[in-house]
Amino acid sequence: MAFEGLSERLQSAISQVGAGGTITEADLKQMMREIRLALLEADVNFQVVKTFVRKVNERALGSDVLASLSPAQQVLKIVDEELTALMGGEIEELNLQSAPPTIIMMAGLQGAGKTTTVGKLAKYVTEKGKKRPLLVAADVYRPAAIDQLKTIGNQLGFDVFSYGTEANPVDIARDAVAQARIQGNEVVIIDTAGRLHVNEELMNELRNIKSAVQPHEILLTVDAMTGQDAVNVAQSFNEALDITGVVITKLDGDTRGGAALSIRSITNKPIKFTGQGEQLDALEPFYPDRMSSRILGMGDMMTLIEKAQKDFDEAKAQEMAEKMKDATFDFNDFLEQMDQVNKMGPIKDILKMIPGVSKIPGINDVNIDEKDMGRVKAIIYSMTPEERANPDIISQSRRKRIAAGCGQTLMDVNRMIKQFNQTRDMMSQLSNGKMGGMKKMMNQMQQMQGGMPGMGGLPGMGGMPQMSDRDFMTPEQIKAANEEKKLRRLLKKKKRR
Repeated sequence: MAFEGLSERLQSAISQVGAGGTITEADLKQMMREIRLALLEADVNFQVVKTFVRKVNERALGSDVLASLSPAQQVLKIVDEELTALMGGEIEELNLQSAPPTIIMMAGLQGAGKTTTVGKLAKYVTEKGKKRPLLVAADVYRPAAIDQLKTIGNQLGFDVFSYGTEANPVDIARDAVAQARIQGNEVVIIDTAGRLHVNEELMNELRNIKSAVQPHEILLTVDAMTGQDAVNVAQSFNEALDITGVVITKLDGDTRGGAALSIRSITNKPIKFTGQGEQLDALEPFYPDRMSSRILGMGDMMTLIEKAQKDFDEAKAQEMAEKMKDATFDFNDFLEQMDQVNKMGPIKDILKMIPGVSKIPGINDVNIDEKDMGRVKAIIYSMTPEERANPDIISQSRRKRIAAGCGQTLMDVNRMIKQFNQTRDMMSQLSNGKMGGMKKMMNQMQQMQGGMPGMGGLPGMGGMPQMSDRDFMTPEQIKAANEEKKLRRLLKKKKRR
């Protein structure tokens, strides 16, 4: 996952400084040193690091942080705001024209995932209400580039405009736009040729395409895993083409995240999307504030909600919520939920979007193996329809039959059913607004050697500390709770008098 190392270092630096309740200038100096090292290790551009640390330090020293009641929270707020500003401040939406077609030109080096991103972007604009995007195969040099784009087009049900490998890319792009106007395509996405390195031949061709079609967006695709090279590539393309935005691909495979933190500052052009997976729906708009919250361990509930809204049927979700509330959730529901959650992405990434969860020791080690999921499904599929619908009727003799039917041990079946029942009860508490349900769930997880149902075990959870309500609060909620506590103490003193 992106920013793993950076996230841990930054959270550690800030939490250590505020551990004693007060902060001195010496504490701030040490924290700035840790932040500087963390950013440099994340492969963030040196000048960017220097500017960022200076701004945070100036704000921390020039404010009332040192004298405040919650200095660690104040410092966290400053770091969050500056990190958000570093990555662009606010989301910059795709420039979709009211009068079609919107012309989007994709550029980038070979191997950055440009052609796949064309397909992802086409799917994205369709979900935004734009009908019939036209994909244009203007990469006539890379072997099988045209075939790859046609395969993606067939997969998604979109037209692909192509003249083959012998035509001039400029002619292809110009004629494709003309065809789109005739056909009524609302969006045209042009897949241009990449090279193994930046060269003048590539840039001239791109300049000619730009001149011929006058694109509304020129999006540069860069590979996050190339680190500082991604920044250099972005700078070169921007100087030649005046790009309108950047798409960072393979962010899920980059644990450092230096490219995402440097590109905006160096090019002054926004990051508009990130690619986090090979699937054609694995493209996310880039929200600087949400990314900052993730890095600092404050969660990202908005993205989690949007993912849930996108992947879950609303009526079905409401039905599930009612079942959880009434503790009538059964194995059929559980199977359905497993499939829905899988669509949202890796469970580790989903968990980290919940405020407070990133603080749990061992959360980075959580990794749900598909084989483990398969074993859980095998157990459930070995049940009769009646047993799936009524988990409480599964006696010991039934469990023996289920174990024999799925090839698992009786112990495995017993453990899975036990954990299912525990989870069902805890989810019922949570659905009824009892925070103790969350605490109980997290505290019991350390005792569950086999993990939650369908999770195949959560390694690294052993030794997890007992959780409190504060572990699931945002900084604002903690501040409000502290003020309320202080007020209660004052009222108690008055009563005593």
